[in-house]
Amino acid sequence: MDNKIKKFNDFLLDLFFPKFCLGCQKEGTYLCDDCRTLLDICEYNYCLCDKPVRLLPDSKTGKCQRCQDPPRLGEAGKKLSGLYFALPYKEKQLTKKLIYRFKYPPYLKDLSKTLVSILIEHFVLSGKNTDEIWENSVLVPVPLDKKKIKNRGYNQSEELAKELSKVLQVPVISDCLIKIKHTKPQMELSKGEREKNLLGAFIVKNPSAIAQGKVFLVDDVYTTGSTMHECAKVLRQAGAKQVFGIALAREG
Repeated sequence: MDNKIKKFNDFLLDLFFPKFCLGCQKEGTYLCDDCRTLLDICEYNYCLCDKPVRLLPDSKTGKCQRCQDPPRLGEAGKKLSGLYFALPYKEKQLTKKLIYRFKYPPYLKDLSKTLVSILIEHFVLSGKNTDEIWENSVLVPVPLDKKKIKNRGYNQSEELAKELSKVLQVPVISDCLIKIKHTKPQMELSKGEREKNLLGAFIVKNPSAIAQGKVFLVDDVYTTGSTMHECAKVLRQAGAKQVFGIALAREG
């Protein structure tokens, strides 16, 4: 019965609020098949360096030899075990538009389904859709300021995590990593300023939820990595064994 109600509600939504492709404005979906083919969905994984190196398909780590070396990447960089991302952020205007409409007014909250389908395609293309990768793991969304959540009505990272959970069958823990300090918008700051801006901004509320397991931090865009690295540092200090990042797009 619940499934029938959901289908009926979806029908009404599509009837009164039809979806249009953000690429070509064709009615029916936020991203039509033709526009989807224009996206450069990554077939490989890359290391954490500022100038990322493509990792071998059978690589068991998310880092190249250079970014495994702590003095080169710095203390924060040691905490993130690797990064999965589906799209290069700068190359396609359509990529920017998809993410923008997910985060800024008029908000398209249910765009999360489309965006996660792109992430899943990346996992399949790169061979990272195996049980070995996802077993004994949890999804943790990068938290937002309470003020931003109130204005937007949702945390975009949490919406991505919830949709990923449905496909990967990996639990989402949304009340574990908490943001306790208001910070300046990261886009307005240099890389060094971003790192200082985030110091002391996050805490782990219930360490037992992530202790000795694998955590996948979920966010929409990985820019300099300052946010994910700071979150990973806090999660590691709380007992997480490994912390990987998942982002829809990577800048740089």
